[in-house]
Amino acid sequence: MKIDNIIFSDRIEATKMLYSVLPTEDMKKEQWIILAISAGGVPIALDLAKKLNAKFDYLFTKKIFTKNNNECEIAIITETQDIVVHEELLKSFSLDLENIYDESKDMYLTDIQDYKAKYRDGLDIIDLANSNVLLVDEGLNTGLTMMACIKSVISKQAKSICVAVPVLPEVTINDIETIADDLYFVQAPAHFVSIDFYYEKLEQIELEDIEKLKDNYKKENDVNRM
Repeated sequence: MKIDNIIFSDRIEATKMLYSVLPTEDMKKEQWIILAISAGGVPIALDLAKKLNAKFDYLFTKKIFTKNNNECEIAIITETQDIVVHEELLKSFSLDLENIYDESKDMYLTDIQDYKAKYRDGLDIIDLANSNVLLVDEGLNTGLTMMACIKSVISKQAKSICVAVPVLPEVTINDIETIADDLYFVQAPAHFVSIDFYYEKLEQIELEDIEKLKDNYKKENDVNRM
């Protein structure tokens, strides 16, 4: 028997469905900053920023994987030097926490600083102090990256921190809700597979595409103002 797992045809439909679960009327009464936390989340975040008349930026992160598996993420470091470690995997693989922190710092000094130089002219992320921040992605697999990003936004002294994703594993809901003010999502499968499993079409987006997406967004806004 074939199981129909598709929830979204593409990011456009995912954005529409996600927007429908947001308390948009209340959100429009305040100023928001929309942060994408992955390249794949940029189109969704930009569209939400347009709909909510909000500012947009991208929060750079880097994943640290276990030595023997380049798909098994053990920790995340963000551009604000906040680190979140997967505690259960740390114990399971008997890994040295100090080594993970050292590797994270190396990635911050190389990869993340390189990202900032290439894609934000070396500038820090937009000022988040006393702001309402909505963290957006195309979906969550483990939730580790989102947890690290929430930690970053907290360190930047945001007034409120909300999370919006089209799909995430049911088991991650409590983790996110524990540290974020609100969590908005369309679906949370109990037996989660992977993000792309729930999209009919999910085109790969790289960091190099961010500027093009932002330019298109700006042009559309300029046209709408004319």
